[in-house]
Amino acid sequence: MNLTKTDNEMKIMREANRIIAIVLSEVREKIKPGITTLALDQWAEQRILKEGAKPAFKGYITGNRVFPFPATLCTSVNNVVVHGIPSEKQVLEEGDIISIDVGCIYNGFHGDGAYTFPVGEISEEARSLMDTCKKALQLGIERATKGNRVSDISRAIDRFVTPKGYGIVRDLTGHGVGRNLHEEPQVLHYDDGRKGKKLKVNMTIAIEPMINAGTWEVRTLDDQWTVVTKDGSLSAHYEHTIGITPNGPEILTRL
Repeated sequence: MNLTKTDNEMKIMREANRIIAIVLSEVREKIKPGITTLALDQWAEQRILKEGAKPAFKGYITGNRVFPFPATLCTSVNNVVVHGIPSEKQVLEEGDIISIDVGCIYNGFHGDGAYTFPVGEISEEARSLMDTCKKALQLGIERATKGNRVSDISRAIDRFVTPKGYGIVRDLTGHGVGRNLHEEPQVLHYDDGRKGKKLKVNMTIAIEPMINAGTWEVRTLDDQWTVVTKDGSLSAHYEHTIGITPNGPEILTRL
């Protein structure tokens, strides 16, 4: 598979990911105590459609899941790492943190991004976790330059996060993104000691560290989608889709 895009395909990728940035920017104002995750999901679907795109996650199936993902957003609250399914029964409460992961398809190309938001006033523990995850993403992005390797991204994140005592989720990774939601190369967020693929101009990758307050280990609930921390600790998740350019990394999903 050719991992690079044409200049025209890069223009479409910018537009697809601009839509993701819009959704993540605007959903921030809707996240408050008393709202349901289903209400957030219904709003997001209409917002994506309004931009002339369609949700990428809804109906998506991968791995050994027996049914497609049923929603536009992944809404992952507190100890849920990723793939939380929106529900009218899940009402956000003061002090929660919620990770919103969203994808869209625009003119045949995918946008993908995620952000962790506070619900009202949150604990210092939660704030520190979120800040660490956000900074880890930034450090990873800084290493996403032509000629570097994917493993340079992984190493930068690991060296920042691990000394702080947090767990970097290993069972889920970043990825290439383009005509498919998940493409090569795989982007680890921890250093496994191996060299990754070289980064080339017009590659587009999603970097998305998932950082747990406790162990890095996770488990999947019976719905076969919802991934939670194994020890019940809080988890944060930030994701940007990045374009590799001659002048450095371009954040396509910049909020």
